[in-house]
Amino acid sequence: QVQLIDSGGGSVQLGGSLKLSCVLSGDTLENYYMAWFRQSPGKERDFVSVISLYGGTILYADSVRGRFWISRDLAKNTLFLQMNSLNPEDTAQYFCAAGNKLARTSSSYHIWGQGTQVTVSS
Repeated sequence: QVQLIDSGGGSVQLGGSLKLSCVLSGDTLENYYMAWFRQSPGKERDFVSVISLYGGTILYADSVRGRFWISRDLAKNTLFLQMNSLNPEDTAQYFCAAGNKLARTSSSYHIWGQGTQVTVSS
């Protein structure tokens, strides 16, 4: 069974940094387009970033471009999201996801992590 376990969330102050991790078990990371989404209470799950199968294409949401960086360690089968210059608007539950195409829509991904909470205070 393929599973994603994400971690690394926490509480930081304005301008702080966090690095999220997502471990894939049961398969190989290179078999999937890997993405990060985030969701605040009462809101839809929003796209954050995605990396293609071989890492050649990376997309970011406009709201995080230049502050967040997606990467992966194939040897550890782990996806990362480095988040810098955090602000209160970044407060959300963050989810990693695996899918079979490069997409910004959550419906395109069929494997999801359980989520990790990021809280940014001013």
